[in-house]
Amino acid sequence: MTRRILVVDDEPDLVEVLCGALRYEGWQALGAATGTEAVEAARSWGPDAVVLDMMLPDLDGLAVLERIHAHQPEVRVLFLTARDAVEDRIAGIAAGGDDYVTKPFSLAEVVVRLRGLLRRVDPPAAGWGDPHAAVLPPDALVLGDLVLVESAREVTRGGQPVELSPTEYALLHYLLRHPRQVLSKAQILDAVWSYDFGGQAHVVELYISYLRKKIDAGRSPMIHTVRGAGYLLKAAQ
Repeated sequence: MTRRILVVDDEPDLVEVLCGALRYEGWQALGAATGTEAVEAARSWGPDAVVLDMMLPDLDGLAVLERIHAHQPEVRVLFLTARDAVEDRIAGIAAGGDDYVTKPFSLAEVVVRLRGLLRRVDPPAAGWGDPHAAVLPPDALVLGDLVLVESAREVTRGGQPVELSPTEYALLHYLLRHPRQVLSKAQILDAVWSYDFGGQAHVVELYISYLRKKIDAGRSPMIHTVRGAGYLLKAAQ
């Protein structure tokens, strides 16, 4: 199924480059330069996801999100924000945005994050708790036979429940938000333990080992060490 992505930014060159990258992925892409254009395009074109700049010449990104979700609450939204606009990033997620990238960003990062968002709306071949049964909840993150349901904070692999501590859950959630992507220990420390954490990288190794015992024990491994680079989560072979 070809996905439709609406790209909203008042920089024409950026919109053109992003739309080109998305079409290269096999998706349909449409650009809009203002919030008003974005709302009209969303209603008439019916995108599956929106790449939405927070700062637009007429409406801000939050207003655009609210108007789109009023008619199409299932549409996934990836915000584009300034690197130092922490308040914008928090406000965007709190208002119902699904993810964000900070400018300047790489095209590869935008594509990877959109893939993650679109997996949540793809018609699943699997059901909640069993990737070959019924229908997954809309907030499920799925990779192979691994399923994490955000609203329930529940995890299964191969249909079997996996009991995780809060930190193990946070670590797995971060890995699932970045599937098939090598994540360094520094990135994981920042995301899971935050800048305020005073520990060292060995805590990442420790919790990766905990997670492996619960996710990979007796199964084909999904968590992989990339020597000298970090860790990678991918579907089992």
